Amino acid sequence: MGSGFSKLKKQAKQFESQYAKIQEEMRALEVTGTAGNGLVTLVLNGEHELKDLKIKPACVDPNDIEGLQDLIRAAYTDAHEKIQAQSQQGLGGGLPF
Repeated sequence: MGSGFSKLKKQAKQFESQYAKIQEEMRALEVTGTAGNGLVTLVLNGEHELKDLKIKPACVDPNDIEGLQDLIRAAYTDAHEKIQAQSQQGLGGGLPF
């Protein structure tokens, strides 16, 4: 029983170390989402926090606020999907599941 438990402890420490490394990589990750041919651009980090938002004046129409809102949502979705794709690729080699 002793050697089996020791092996499990070692695997748990490796898992913990890999998980911490992936978390750090995700914090450092930044992706850019765009919509409307670059009219709206935003940057998210790997934890889905908004780091930057740029809106070109050409898409600001006081009579079409819904259109601007749609572009912002589309840019966010674009960035979100990029984060998902990178996290599924297993940053840092992924976790051993």
